[in-house]
Amino acid sequence: VDPAALSGGEARRVALARVLAPQPDILLLDEPTNHLDLPAIEWLETELHQSRSALVLISHDRRFLENLSRSTVWLERGSTRKLSKGFAFFEDWRDAELEREDVERHKLDRKIAMELDWVRYGVTARRKRNQRRLRELNEMRERRRTEMRAAGKVNLAIAAAPQSSKVVIEAIGLKKSFGAKPIVTDFDLKIASGDRVGFVGPNGAGKTTLLNMLTGLLVPDEGTIRIGETVNMVTLDQRREHLDPEETLGGIMTGGSGDTVVAGERRVHVATYLKDFLFSSEQLRTPVARLSGGERGRLMLARAFAKPSNLLVLDEPTNDLDLETLDVLQEKLTEYQGTVLLVSHDRDFLDRIVSSVVTLERPSVWREYPGGYSDMLRQRGSDLKIPEAKPQKKLRKVAPQNEDTAKSKKKLSFKEQYALQTLPEEIARLEENRDKLREKISDPQLYNRDPNSFNDLTAALIEIEGELREAEDKWLELELLREALSGN
Repeated sequence: VDPAALSGGEARRVALARVLAPQPDILLLDEPTNHLDLPAIEWLETELHQSRSALVLISHDRRFLENLSRSTVWLERGSTRKLSKGFAFFEDWRDAELEREDVERHKLDRKIAMELDWVRYGVTARRKRNQRRLRELNEMRERRRTEMRAAGKVNLAIAAAPQSSKVVIEAIGLKKSFGAKPIVTDFDLKIASGDRVGFVGPNGAGKTTLLNMLTGLLVPDEGTIRIGETVNMVTLDQRREHLDPEETLGGIMTGGSGDTVVAGERRVHVATYLKDFLFSSEQLRTPVARLSGGERGRLMLARAFAKPSNLLVLDEPTNDLDLETLDVLQEKLTEYQGTVLLVSHDRDFLDRIVSSVVTLERPSVWREYPGGYSDMLRQRGSDLKIPEAKPQKKLRKVAPQNEDTAKSKKKLSFKEQYALQTLPEEIARLEENRDKLREKISDPQLYNRDPNSFNDLTAALIEIEGELREAEDKWLELELLREALSGN
């Protein structure tokens, strides 16, 4: 199978299996939690804790770094500094370093001012000494100009609409199935104004389906949903499917007309508004296709937060954002007077933001727990065991199973050889069918035009994605077994 044809989650699972199976002396992991759901992240943490390999991690997942790191390297404006402690101690140390720099900068400014005063009014008879002091003054100016200082920060502001009614969303007895597969069963939820509700669960469990029903985008098979009359909702689709790759930053923000954007109740120049999101005026004509993942994330935030709202629906808003931007986003969401519905795999962000968590209790059964993510775990138990979270279970067994099997057999059976040869073709066929269904479902008018067709296509997509995961897992297991046997 061509790795380029895999989805982000599929490619990450294969990559992790490949690097963990040999048990190397050193593991270099660059954003290993990207595209993984929470059960898979926690499984990966357990595996790395038990691993005897040295770890070098790059990640914006605070909880992941806190749980695994023993020392921290800070890369800032081209320079590096090392803290001989884990990430849990990093932020206090970083703030102390920045405060120390501010003090040193203030002292340098005062010294430069004194030397300038001497140049203007001091004694000039001793020329050699004067030349030396002038050189020192120029050196201080150069040092002041090039010294490290804190990088620019995002200045997020969320445009607020008038306060919503006390009950924002009320759901009673919701049920939803796609074909023969139930997604939501007998679900009740009441969301009041100002609530912050997090939704967690494995990929493909139905978080988006549940969220779409609660926000009125999808009709349940059974049950009722009541949305407050004064609710003004803004949705942040972190999949970024609605960003035209050929459109420019300025065009995305202005709709292709004019050079101003309405942010709440004020109209400002688009360059001024985007500056708060760390975009320069020179980038206004940059096509979306040329933006990095982090820049696209900031652009989505800029577009969403310009619209007045009292209900924010955020689907993975932390993807590709750096730690400083995450801090500011957290601060603004904390100050936000409206209601927040948040889908996220970032445990630290969930703990800092949400007042309750809706999670999958068992297949199609969802339950709300008061408190943050850690509170939910304490109420459920020490870990997040969800029956449908299959990827991490299979990954965990791949290496030991192949080692033990390789010891007890010398070659693949005829059936295994045949499966290894034919599975790539089967996977390619499933991928082609999946992509066709995704293309049809991506039509934004499809549900309004033909809701029955939308539901049928979605059910077919879920079934094909399940078959595709099973085929890929089987191929991966056989391929690793073949490699283990060839090394005997």
